[in-house]
Amino acid sequence: MNVVEDPAPGSWRRWAIFVIGSINFMLSMFYRVSTAVISPSLVRDLGFSSTQLSDLSAVFFYAFAASQIPIGIALDRLGVRLTLAILSVSGISGVLLFALGETPNHLIFARVLLGIGVSGNLMIVLALFAAWFPVDRFGFLSGLVVAVGVLGTLVGATPLALMNLWIGWRASFLVFAVVNSIVVLAFIWVARDKPPGRASFALKSEAFPGGLAGLFGMYSYWAISLSSFVRYGYIAALQGLWATPFLIYGLGMDEIAASNVLFCLGLGYMVSLPVSGYLSDTVLRSRKQVLLASLSIFSVLAFSIIWWTQSVPHWLVVGTFFGLGCASGPGQIMYAHMKELIPPAMIARAMTAVNLFTVLGAGIMTHILGLVVGSEPSKLTCPEDFKFMWYVGGISLALACV
Repeated sequence: MNVVEDPAPGSWRRWAIFVIGSINFMLSMFYRVSTAVISPSLVRDLGFSSTQLSDLSAVFFYAFAASQIPIGIALDRLGVRLTLAILSVSGISGVLLFALGETPNHLIFARVLLGIGVSGNLMIVLALFAAWFPVDRFGFLSGLVVAVGVLGTLVGATPLALMNLWIGWRASFLVFAVVNSIVVLAFIWVARDKPPGRASFALKSEAFPGGLAGLFGMYSYWAISLSSFVRYGYIAALQGLWATPFLIYGLGMDEIAASNVLFCLGLGYMVSLPVSGYLSDTVLRSRKQVLLASLSIFSVLAFSIIWWTQSVPHWLVVGTFFGLGCASGPGQIMYAHMKELIPPAMIARAMTAVNLFTVLGAGIMTHILGLVVGSEPSKLTCPEDFKFMWYVGGISLALACV
């Protein structure tokens, strides 16, 4: 029987890393979806067009994706604390500019800064997990930290909609700038790259043939990355922008009711994360089986929405969107899967390389759905106007299973 080594038994610091790192990632998840529920206010206050709204959502993910490979290299060479500090300057500057911007272009540029600034939040905590926790806990803990982080998408639904009504979107983002600053300072204070007396993940202890070129030559890398491109790209495009017009203009809901449905989608995502990690770690002992099952269910649910009419029961809308969240959540175990395929010296770079396609999918899918929907939001009046949006999801998710 193999005994799994614990690199930091009884350490309080690793649990502090878990808690503060999860909150930091929660802020990243909040920013990803925060433009959806305030989009009517942006149209009213700054005259955003549909194209500009699509750009506002997508540029965050493009900036996020472009940062992934440099972040992996920085984590391996500079370590966590310095990388976090550098990124946070960009992120907090982006939040402030978003709150104070006077034109659509100001806010779009702010989202670029913000995308860069929070692009390392998940990879930083996963790299720390690799150094501080036993290897057999990685799948469960990565699922748990993402589950906690997904609370940010819940905050970006009904709570943000209510804050927008009470104090306005500008004041709301100033509040988040203050909270973000406090969390970053606490994380820098508590984080250490490695337990005392241990080799850091940033120190090269084992070579990987060909470096990044060798990684990009692996079939497993592309299978994992492309399935993640589709899975996360589609759910992020829905949650970050396009589900809101579908619910408001297609199904006739008001803004708060639509926000509540998005809240349920995020809740489903959050619930499924630790469950799928536990299933893949302990019950099925297979990453692939869990991923294929979730992609298949996700595809079936997307296809089912094509036939909805405005008389669809509200409970079915809520239940289906909860199911969409549940089906998309298990994709997080791809990080555990990739971690098992490469040596410790490449962990940070390998996971950020996978994350590159994950977040790139969100930006590209947001634009693709905008193209297939076509019309300005005010011209969309029934679910039929959105049917191609669901065809794209159903077909692409089915292909990801192949």
